[in-house]
Amino acid sequence: MQIQINTDHNIAGHEALASHVSGLVENALNHISDHITRVEVHLSDENSNKGGENEKRCVMEARLEGRQPVAVTHQATTVDQAVDGAAHKLARLIESTLGRLHDQANRRTDPPLPEPRNTDPS
Repeated sequence: MQIQINTDHNIAGHEALASHVSGLVENALNHISDHITRVEVHLSDENSNKGGENEKRCVMEARLEGRQPVAVTHQATTVDQAVDGAAHKLARLIESTLGRLHDQANRRTDPPLPEPRNTDPS
């Protein structure tokens, strides 16, 4: 699972932040990482330097194998809270999506394949 982190001009996108955010994402999605090819994390500060509650925004988009991408958004007071909230929302969304796919596969009613005919002339 590849993790790509993007920040707006109000959030310093240094290596320590990228490492910390990657760790949070990996921890939250580890149990379903086999189904995920890439996660994009977009961090932004909605109010710039004005301050306020729920000003940090995290949008996460996951690309699942053979499926359309899914995305979630979470806003919080700190970047850590925004990332953690979005990662948990994304995990629940992916689990739900995979569960529906599994249920659909179990409910299929395709007719059975015909048995091969014995063409042995003896």
